Parts: sequence; C-alpha cells; structure tokens
Amino acid sequence: MDKKNFKTLEEQIILLENKGLIINDKEYAKEILLRENYFFLNGYRHVFYTSDYNRKFIRGTTFEEIYSLFLFDRRIRNILFKNILIIENNLKSIFAYQLSMKYGYKEKEYLNARNFTSDQSRSRQVNDLLNKMKRQVRVNVKQHTATMHYLNNYGYIPLWILVKVLSFGIVSEMYSILKNDDKLGIASIYNIDSNQLEEYLPILANYRNICAHEDILYEIKTQRTISDTIYHVTLGIPKTDGEYIYGKNDLFSLLIIIRQLLKEDEYNDLIVEIRRCIDELEYNLKSIKIDKILDKMGFPSNWKEINNIKKRDNI
Repeated sequence: MDKKNFKTLEEQIILLENKGLIINDKEYAKEILLRENYFFLNGYRHVFYTSDYNRKFIRGTTFEEIYSLFLFDRRIRNILFKNILIIENNLKSIFAYQLSMKYGYKEKEYLNARNFTSDQSRSRQVNDLLNKMKRQVRVNVKQHTATMHYLNNYGYIPLWILVKVLSFGIVSEMYSILKNDDKLGIASIYNIDSNQLEEYLPILANYRNICAHEDILYEIKTQRTISDTIYHVTLGIPKTDGEYIYGKNDLFSLLIIIRQLLKEDEYNDLIVEIRRCIDELEYNLKSIKIDKILDKMGFPSNWKEINNIKKRDNI
C-alpha cells in the first residue's frame, strides 16, 4: 500500500501544477492551502478533471475556480444548516407540546414505555431509546443551566427542556416509535402524511451532521431515498428505469424536504440565498459550466420553480 507522506506547501503546488492546474498567484494559493487544508480542498478537484480515469485538469482550470467551488459549498452548507436548525427547533417544540399535553411533563410520565408503540418487535428499540434519553437527563443535569434549574427547584425536567439537549437523531428515532395517533398529531402540524415525516427525519438528521462537521455537501448522496412528490411531477424531472434522476437522495431531495417543513417566508429567503450563491459560482467558473455542478447537486435546470409549487402530500 502506498504511503501518503507529508508534503510542504511548495510540493503541494507542484503536484497540482503537474496535473495541469493553473496557479497564477502561488503565494495566495499557499495561504489558502495552509488555512483550508490541502486534503479537504482537494476534495473539489475531480469535477474539474478531464475524466475519472485521466486525473488531469481540464485545460484552463485555475486554482481560483476550485477555491470558488470550495467557498460555494461552504456557503450552501451554512445556509442549509441554519434552516435545518430552525426545523429541528420547531420539531422539538411540537414534540414537547404534543407529548406533554397527552402524557404529562415529568420524566416518569413522558419516559414511560407505554406511551410508545405496542409493537412487540420494536420493544427493544423503545427501551434502548428511553435509556438514551434518561442518560441525557443524567449527563446534562450539571452541564445545562435549564435542566439544572428545573431539577434543583422542581425536582423534575419537563420534556420542553429535555428536548433542547437531545440530538436530532434521537428525536428522529423517537418519532418512529410513537403511537400512530401521536405521529398523526405531529405530522398534521406540517400538513403532511405521518409516513412522509417519518421518512424525512433521519435524512434531515444525516444532513444536519454533514453540515455540522463541514463535510463536502454539494455532491453528497444519501443511502435513504424520499418517495416521489408533487415536486418531481410538476418540475418534469426525467426518469431512468422508472426512477427520477434528481430529488431522491441528493441535495435537491433535501430542498424538497425543507420545502415541506419550513414556513413559506423562511423558505423564500432560503431560495434567494441559494440562487445568489449559484449565480456567483457561475460567474467564477470558466473551464466548466454551472450545469455540471447543478447535476452533481441533483438540481434540475428548472429547480427555482420549486418555490411556486403548492405544498402537498406524496402523490
């Protein structure tokens, strides 16, 4: 197995130039490589290669173009992350309200296995999740001001406080083991089907973690796919072997999910921000077309029209 040895900034520059990359300002490039990390920045280079097999840059590709794509991905990641956090906060608030109203606001009341699915095949999952939540109570008593306040002054931690310290992954899993009536009650707030919401939450949690850890986002494909929606149909997204080629497990599928869960004005702002980022990247690209990036993102050519489509359940 080949070893990956340490390379100085000068060696990194030479390596990129040997592959055909144009570096007009080497001092600027070295500054970027030092600050942003050669390995991470390198994750954006392959879209500028002549092919997957011939790892040489398309003639005329510049360092500035790769860095523009890097910055574009960071901006898109930040835009989506802040909106996922809005959805996460909203969802946790709705969870706490719905379940506290029905089961009570003390841990021994809402952390009761009888409040969840009676499906015996999922009893272990229910118990494991409840143990995770109880562990969160123990861990956060002294680390979270609100939990400590309620425990010291009232002797319990209400669910509307506990949800603040639960991960989105735990909340997503909790929804999957709720009773059907409780699932319907929460999904109805968003005016979508409960199965649809159950499908969306783990995907959202996955994207949240990708954004939080600053991983490459624009071309990520998830293992889970979303069901066909009115957005796929109305936008006329093409199919291959009966499956839509965009909006199933790519960044556009995330845009569809967010469309269903975010308020109208918030979603409008999100689309404006994304359009601005795409326009700026298109201006900075010289060796490739913006369509190549949109294809990697799973964005159809008429993606902007998603904002004009009325929210509806699965088709």
